[in-house]
Amino acid sequence: MDDAPKSAVELAMARLKKKDADEGVTDHPLSADQKNEIAEVRKTYAARLAQEEILYKSRMQGSVDYDERQKFEENYRRDVERLTHERDRKIEKIHAS
Repeated sequence: MDDAPKSAVELAMARLKKKDADEGVTDHPLSADQKNEIAEVRKTYAARLAQEEILYKSRMQGSVDYDERQKFEENYRRDVERLTHERDRKIEKIHAS
């Protein structure tokens, strides 16, 4: 064993690893295929989010009505949240497989 003092981060990581082991959580590395799938999902959703942002900004520039702008902003936030949730769910599914 190493007798050198440990940093707070090292101590916290050791506690978390022990907690995971006690709860039966195992850490298994991702395969190359899983990493590629995750990268593809992230790339696809980054493009979809960028598209939503472009559409949102375009609509906002074309509107001067306050209520209409609020509606566009609300729809944009909802769409971003939905896409982010879909992306995260797909990534979790890949992790689990």
